Amino acid sequence: MRTLHLLVVVLSLLSLSHNVLGEQVEIHLIDPIEEDRGYCIDIKGHKSKAKIQRGLQAHTCYSYQGKIAVDQAFDSLSFGENRLYLSVFDVCVRAESMRAAASLQLERCREGEELQKFGWDDKGRIYVVANPRLCITVAQGEVRKGGGGTRVHLIRNLSLQYCSASLMPTQQ
Repeated sequence: MRTLHLLVVVLSLLSLSHNVLGEQVEIHLIDPIEEDRGYCIDIKGHKSKAKIQRGLQAHTCYSYQGKIAVDQAFDSLSFGENRLYLSVFDVCVRAESMRAAASLQLERCREGEELQKFGWDDKGRIYVVANPRLCITVAQGEVRKGGGGTRVHLIRNLSLQYCSASLMPTQQ
């Protein structure tokens, strides 16, 4: 009986040690710019076939189709840990560097990795914790057309740029 009790305790502890996942949510621009379906942070590639080694982009949000696509689905609980975590692919967003114009990459989450820590300011912008002056920014200018959608999806580049009032529509 004592062995059974110990086994139950050990199994209970093991089940608690697994990561608890939050709700799957999109991260989208408040201002839709020219895309009335909105722009979301998206892994380059198509949904479950997305290529994590290619990094991130701003892409038409898929939620207009009735659900959040896996390549746009962030774990909401990870925000409290200052992480942008895509649980289906088991990767975190990582800034290429701490400089303006740096790209956003995806890699396995690592404890203490400064380039993987992001926060939100009171205006709704996402910034790098180690350099709060750098915000995730959707590129201005020409938009690319994607390969799908009932109306063709739109794509823009993403990078880190200095947080500023003039870039607010592309940073929040």
